[in-house]
Amino acid sequence: MSKSTLIEEVEKALVSIRPYLVADGGDVRVLDIDDAGKVTLELLGNCGNCPMSEMTFRAGVEESIIRAVPAVTSVEAINITSPDDPGARLPSQMS
Repeated sequence: MSKSTLIEEVEKALVSIRPYLVADGGDVRVLDIDDAGKVTLELLGNCGNCPMSEMTFRAGVEESIIRAVPAVTSVEAINITSPDDPGARLPSQMS
């Protein structure tokens, strides 16, 4: 499967989770898929600062992609916020 086809398949997989991210002022962008099938993503908007971003990523984004696109071997986000990060803010605290 070509890289562009893989990216299209990953984008289709994100359709189910994206409305939840957008509702909280966030989104996700596919940055790359390497030859080994590792997808690299960037969390956007509020998702980049939220202490729940790791949980959202693992339980929502990563699971949706891996379930829908068997060629994907792993998913990584370059900017997951740690729950104990003093700069982390819940969506309700963001403007």
